[in-house]
Amino acid sequence: MALDVAPEHGPLILSPSTSTQATRESSRVALVTCSLFPSLWDDDHPLRDALLATGIPVDVVRWDDPTADWSSYASVVLRSPWDYVARRDEFVAWAHSVPGLLNPADVVEWNTDKRYMRELAEAGAPITPTTYVSPGETWQPPSDGEWVVKPTVSAGSQDTGRYALPSQLDLAEAHVARLTSLGRTAMIQPYLSAVDTAGETALLYFADASGRLTFSHAARKGPMLTGPDEGKINPGSENITARIASPSELATADKVLAAIPERFQNLLYARVDVIPGPDGLPLLLELELTEPSLFLRTAPAAATRLAQAIRTRL
Repeated sequence: MALDVAPEHGPLILSPSTSTQATRESSRVALVTCSLFPSLWDDDHPLRDALLATGIPVDVVRWDDPTADWSSYASVVLRSPWDYVARRDEFVAWAHSVPGLLNPADVVEWNTDKRYMRELAEAGAPITPTTYVSPGETWQPPSDGEWVVKPTVSAGSQDTGRYALPSQLDLAEAHVARLTSLGRTAMIQPYLSAVDTAGETALLYFADASGRLTFSHAARKGPMLTGPDEGKINPGSENITARIASPSELATADKVLAAIPERFQNLLYARVDVIPGPDGLPLLLELELTEPSLFLRTAPAAATRLAQAIRTRL
């Protein structure tokens, strides 16, 4: 593999070895990242390598790189553009300007605001109970229990905190007030204790040859929230291990995927995060369709499957 480092504000250009140079230039793929991870987040390296191994040229490009020529790519795959949170409107506008974006821009616009959970719940998906507090609204906190407060637009658990009521009520209320005062919508969910024992299960789905999302692999996510919000993006703090998905987890994921609005087509990947609820049945925490970590290192063939799904789109 040849590695050409572009100028400071250009893409990181990766080319196949000489034996595969015959691949058509029109098949070039951009893997989208941000300035925090200019060479991709580590978990995406297997995907980069799997694409190169099949002769597909790959560029690693920041989503906000002003020099990028997005029209020159056959496919543009969102991977780690995790600094978009403070500039979501700009990010969504950028997504709508990019031909060949996977997942598509209308999905990005819907899925980067977690109020999408309402639509999934209305369609029958079993979600974690959620309360939303918009700017100008007042939160009526519960009297006790542990609760998670986060904004509806976030990445990497940024601006997310865990609070025990009533002892940390002042901190929880201040967190909600801080978000809404900035024009953001807060969401409050019960802290499900199973995360401390069973952990979360992330179920990963990639498009098959027919374009249908098909289960690839699962991973266990250990507990991350230990207390009030610290305002950080830190995906490296996740404790990720391989996991065998249970029948009930797969059944919940099927319900979630079936609840995705029909207007969203051509999905390349999906991540369904579930956790046992009070009755032991899995509940949806998040449906990740925009820029999820895919935990490719937990399943040896996962990167190859995703690379093949991308190749099918070229």
